[in-house]
Amino acid sequence: MIKLFEKAEKKIGVEFKNKKFLETALTHRSYLNENQQIDKHNERLEYLGDAVLEFLVSKYLFKNYPKKPEGELTSFRSATVKTTTLADTSRELDFGKYLRMSKGEENTGGRDKDYLLANTFEAVLGAIYLDQGIKAAESYLKRVLFHKISDIVENRLDIDPKTKFQELAQELHKVTPSYELISEVGPDHEKEFTMAVYLGSRKYGTGIGASKQKAEESAAEAALEKIQKELKKKKSALSA
Repeated sequence: MIKLFEKAEKKIGVEFKNKKFLETALTHRSYLNENQQIDKHNERLEYLGDAVLEFLVSKYLFKNYPKKPEGELTSFRSATVKTTTLADTSRELDFGKYLRMSKGEENTGGRDKDYLLANTFEAVLGAIYLDQGIKAAESYLKRVLFHKISDIVENRLDIDPKTKFQELAQELHKVTPSYELISEVGPDHEKEFTMAVYLGSRKYGTGIGASKQKAEESAAEAALEKIQKELKKKKSALSA
């Protein structure tokens, strides 16, 4: 286990003074059920990391986009700190591989669940802040996250997938999307929702999230890929 955390340190690019901070950041609540000698999980660090993340992303946007109004900066920040962005970054850092969790959680795909990976990203950031302060936390984000912001700003990836999908659905099919709850599993403190999005009776995508809203967004993202392909085919046919 020690070697695993050492690998995590190298991947993160931060050598912790207090290794316990990193261990806790990489410990999911479920792990404690099967390892009673462990008494801390990463949810408090996640809470702290969320606040540090929002502040540092806000600072970066404020400094680098001086002509953008407050509303757009807020939208860019939301897109930067949203679950899918953080989960993808966690995958790049192999956090799923290092995260300690119960066998049951692992068997249900916990190492690749978006919301678990996003939560872990925030917990690690909280751990870095506690261990080495705000400058180290900012340096870490510069290496692993801030480079994604230019793409978000230039391509307006901040416009939420539900809005994008609805616009394309009405343009192509004159239909407003509808969302349906497929399943709801897990204890109250850690629910997992699966939502599906439909155009009429046709299912366009499904998504999983820690809330119905997040699951709907995930479903809309999946549906966007499908409908964008339809739009591309239509444009190709018209230009032929």
